[in-house]
Amino acid sequence: MLNRKWFDYSFLAFGLLVQVVTFFVTNHLADADSQLSILSLVSGCFGVFSVCLASQGNILTFLFGFAQVGTYTYLCVTQRFYGEIAINIYYFLTMIYGVYIWRKRLDSDSEKVTTRRLKWRTVMVLFISTILVSWLVGWGLESFTDDTQPYLDAFTTVPALVAQILMILVFWEHWFIWLAVDILSVVLWIRAEDYCMAAQYAFWCANCIYGLYNWRKLAQ
Repeated sequence: MLNRKWFDYSFLAFGLLVQVVTFFVTNHLADADSQLSILSLVSGCFGVFSVCLASQGNILTFLFGFAQVGTYTYLCVTQRFYGEIAINIYYFLTMIYGVYIWRKRLDSDSEKVTTRRLKWRTVMVLFISTILVSWLVGWGLESFTDDTQPYLDAFTTVPALVAQILMILVFWEHWFIWLAVDILSVVLWIRAEDYCMAAQYAFWCANCIYGLYNWRKLAQ
């Protein structure tokens, strides 16, 4: 137990360090017009706290999640990432319900949430339908909006909707979806030249792997 806590704290500290170093290095190298807002750093740090606590099955993930959603939504408004804006409104609403669900499934001894597993048939249906809907949303964003990266925006938005619901309902397989979303989000923010956000998502990729490991252990 002591070793696990040591790893959790070290992993969190590493994520925060990545955010801080990326922010200052990027702003040191960038010209005045392309420097990152301090809000990128703040949002990234909130995000690190939120995902690390989620991978541990700790209900405090929602406290930092609300803070990250608010700051991240503002950043998306400045970049005109309409899919990302919509999904963050969705995150806010689902997290309210998530607090209720997680409180019901907390283990009184470990104070961690008890997770569960999906059936393979359900996994296949979710996979196929998510790909199709993502493509349709990307086409819609390209055709009817001035979204700067329509298909990347769509393929980071629709799968995240599915992953968020599965996380709220404590199915451990949601980490596979988040891993795919986070990889695409790294590309999205690199192309937007916001390397603080890209660093956040790169760290989240590593956190997904730890979340998979940890949530399987928490499953009934």
